Amino acid sequence: MKKHSNLYIYGITLVATLGGLLFGYDTAVVSGTTAALDNFFVKPLFDNPQTSLSVVFEYKVIVSLCLFIMAILISNFLLKLFGSKKGTVYSMSLFVVGILIWYYQFWNQSGELTETMASSIKGFVISSALVGCIIGGALGGSVSSAIGRKNGLIIAAILFTISAIGSALPDTLNIFNVEMVSSLIFYRIIGGIGVGIASMLSPVYIAEVAPKEMRGKLVSFNQFAIIFGMLVVYFVNYFIASGGSDEWINTIGWRWMFASETIPCILFLSLLFFVPKTPRYLLLKGDDEEARKVLSHLYGNEEMEEEYRSIKSSLIEKNAPWLSFGSIVIVIGILLSFFQQAVGINVVLYYAPEIFRTMGAGNDAALLQTIIVGAINLSFTVVAILTVDKFGRKPLMIIGALGMAISMTLLGATFYFGTVGMITLICMLLYTASFAMSWGPVCWVLLSEIFPNSIRGALSIAVAAQWLSNLIVSWTFPMMNDNAALTQSFNHGFAYWIYGIMGVFAALFVWKMVPETKGRSLEDIEKIWHKETVSSKKDMSVSDVKA
Repeated sequence: MKKHSNLYIYGITLVATLGGLLFGYDTAVVSGTTAALDNFFVKPLFDNPQTSLSVVFEYKVIVSLCLFIMAILISNFLLKLFGSKKGTVYSMSLFVVGILIWYYQFWNQSGELTETMASSIKGFVISSALVGCIIGGALGGSVSSAIGRKNGLIIAAILFTISAIGSALPDTLNIFNVEMVSSLIFYRIIGGIGVGIASMLSPVYIAEVAPKEMRGKLVSFNQFAIIFGMLVVYFVNYFIASGGSDEWINTIGWRWMFASETIPCILFLSLLFFVPKTPRYLLLKGDDEEARKVLSHLYGNEEMEEEYRSIKSSLIEKNAPWLSFGSIVIVIGILLSFFQQAVGINVVLYYAPEIFRTMGAGNDAALLQTIIVGAINLSFTVVAILTVDKFGRKPLMIIGALGMAISMTLLGATFYFGTVGMITLICMLLYTASFAMSWGPVCWVLLSEIFPNSIRGALSIAVAAQWLSNLIVSWTFPMMNDNAALTQSFNHGFAYWIYGIMGVFAALFVWKMVPETKGRSLEDIEKIWHKETVSSKKDMSVSDVKA
């Protein structure tokens, strides 16, 4: 039985989870500002044609720039996956198709402010941080390999701080010399880059310092911190808004909401200087002596050598090609990330106050009900933490996906049949509980476990896919929910039914494709993909012989 330095392990884990707390804080702070941002930035544009033309043009430029950056990142992934020859062909095909779609479906559209364009701008303002999350998630692997997990988290903390201050004062700190709403978007994207980096490196850092029998629980702490950060900011938003008039919230209150993030940012940045680098990263860089020191703190001198040899043996191939273990691990990582967002969780978390206002709640009541959603989210995340190493990853993921599918279907039905009320709130709470006990924390546990050490950088593909899915879901929700034709036909229920269908697909995917990783070391999990690769090669050989 190993005797770990539990107090030390818990201490450095808690510091790393502050990255998750800021992840939750930064992405959820916008939930309290959605109405204010619409009233302050978007609605006044209809009364100012000159400014609206400028905003629409800048919006098109910013979106185009973001699409270009994402295309470059995707091309980089293709090169790493398929090599220079095939990767270049796939990248050029991507650019050609992308340019045609971009020009005819986006850039060539009218520059005037229409209802659809206003909804699109509103959705982008609210979800703009997610663009940065995609960039940060895509860069996470390179940052992790180049400067390490710890230093990458330090960079993320600095970006969080810049974003918090800039988002609160987009007019005063308008260093980009653009319309104020565009300045806000830029600062939110900067914060999103920090979130994207932290979303990858925090769970990786924890997974690499945690003993295998504690790893599921400790990595789940990161999701707990994310949800706790969301709950904290729900309370912060509520107390900032309570007692203030709607006019004050629309002009000043939203600034305080963004500025409040500077406190946890500074705390996170300060504490990071007191945690070690991970032993796996140190061994990858050839710093064996320092790695031994860290392992001795984690495991004690008696068990340190066994862990050292185990990690060392798994690092024979340094920075191996990302398809060294076949494509299945990449595909599973991407689909885990896709389904975690496609089930619509961030619609509930980002737009909860808007949804409650649709149900007839006032501003304070909507924010208060959002706190209830956050409390349920946090409570059932604890359930996942306590059960993930007992019941396993797959059962929790399948049960949670089916729970979300049922809840979202019923939620959409309450809107469709015009029976919104207490049953609608109950559906939202059941949905949130289902996600919190499964896909919220357990998805991150799986992502931190399934990628072998020598291709750990490939995790950045999954993280980028997660943020891209998040962006698409969050950006398109206002378009579906505010669309006159869909509202007339489905009475605001359409989007929720889409998310319900995704829950069913998510359950089927986990059942059929995802391996159980409970109780296995990272090195044992790596052997799964070795077996898959060998099996695939044998199947190909048999096919060749038959041919």
